[in-house]
Amino acid sequence: MPLISQRVELARNGANDKVICRMASGWAVMGDVQFLPGYCLLLPDPVVPSLNDLDAEARATYLLDMARMGDAVLQATGALRMNYEILGNSEPELHCHIFPRYSSEPEQNRKMPVWFYDWKTAIPYAEETHGDLRKRIARLLDASSQDA
Repeated sequence: MPLISQRVELARNGANDKVICRMASGWAVMGDVQFLPGYCLLLPDPVVPSLNDLDAEARATYLLDMARMGDAVLQATGALRMNYEILGNSEPELHCHIFPRYSSEPEQNRKMPVWFYDWKTAIPYAEETHGDLRKRIARLLDASSQDA
């Protein structure tokens, strides 16, 4: 089973410890690594190959959820800005990477895509270290859904 499908199945079964919350379009989850605190992803449910495989309504819902996640992460982290990336080259199932970017990042990294970071030495997600941030993002997403 492809990786995104595996992660969605785990989320559905309550077995994905990185789940932030269920959203209208899928699952908000923390990234496997946290070299940029607050890095998360939006996984669609049901899983589709790409954004282009969603109808207009599902596409709008997914993109709105993506922006809501960015708003919540921005508020929770105090980041300088947010970056959003939908690639699908290595994992050919729709998923969006949501990266907070910080003024504290080294100058050479701050202006480059996050893919230039050394992912092999990145800090893995751990509930004891990152759980409070995950819960803060969840509370902000819950509050924003009340406003919608």
